[in-house]
Amino acid sequence: MTATTPRTAAAPLRVGLVGYGLAGSVFHAPLIAATEGLALDTVVTSSPERREQARAEFPDVSFAGSAEELWARAGGPDALDLVVIASPNKTHVPLATAALKAGLPVVVDKPVAGAAAEARALAALAEERGLLLSVFQNRRWDDDFLTLRALVEGGELGDVLRFESRFERWRPEPKGGWRESGAPEEIGGLLYDLGSHVVDQALVLFGPAVRVYAESDVRRPGAEADDDTFIAVTHASGVRSHLWVSATAARLGPRFRVLGSRAGFVTYGLDPQEAALRAGERPGSGSWGVAAESARGTLGAGDDVRPVPTVPGDYPAYYAAVAAALRDGTPPPVTAAEAAHALDVLEAARRSAREGTAVAL
Repeated sequence: MTATTPRTAAAPLRVGLVGYGLAGSVFHAPLIAATEGLALDTVVTSSPERREQARAEFPDVSFAGSAEELWARAGGPDALDLVVIASPNKTHVPLATAALKAGLPVVVDKPVAGAAAEARALAALAEERGLLLSVFQNRRWDDDFLTLRALVEGGELGDVLRFESRFERWRPEPKGGWRESGAPEEIGGLLYDLGSHVVDQALVLFGPAVRVYAESDVRRPGAEADDDTFIAVTHASGVRSHLWVSATAARLGPRFRVLGSRAGFVTYGLDPQEAALRAGERPGSGSWGVAAESARGTLGAGDDVRPVPTVPGDYPAYYAAVAAALRDGTPPPVTAAEAAHALDVLEAARRSAREGTAVAL
């Protein structure tokens, strides 16, 4: 099945999920299972503990010990309709490449690759094979981002001059694992982890980047990869984005502070959906994605400031759009080309931090 050929069968699209760690178990599996028209068919993990965990929530799920077992099914009567890659970062490119070559549409967790050239090569392969390729950028459906996007598009801020975005945590002790590894092949560190989110959001809101400056540090004793990074992006539109990602923030700043020619918008705290998923809550209730009124952001200028109703967060919208793309041939919710543009910025930020100079794109 191609990205441009609609799927007309009424049966749910069968999804194979590669990886059942944090990304697979907390984000992808629950959202896939909650999406009308999708069915979580097979989970790839060799861990007995993770199989037990998956089976407890999804009793009908099947298991495979390797992704190659999914490729072998392609073209057969039990072929999958979509493969979701939620395994460690270093495996994203080889697994996505193998899936596309096997003729399978693919969703890849962010970052899709360690380099923009790799993302563009994957995009070219998907286009050549006529297959869907999308990158999971769930933070586009955070409540605060949806609220801010509506304000920007509605002209409430006037001309935006500066966008400040912080994804900060207080984690003074490294947790270890590949996400905090300093080995280049692991694609660890906050620049590529949380940085993938804040850069993507900035590009969605304000368009292409033309200049990048960054400061990136390893602050915590025993840490290997960057855990405190600042990125300044100049957009072609003239907006300047100042982006922070940190595990060493003893006092958290505003999630967003956006300054425009007419008004500013400030909001604190994180969208509640990740915490809900981690706590075992699942989409479907009328209160899903709805934050407390006390978490509302504020809009205004000077002393004339008012709280703004928060648009509910909607992570399920991502997989609903994937299902529509597969069935109806509509565009995917996030493209590999968009992910490549974000990787251009991340690569420039890494170079800027290393060389101590701004990088033109």
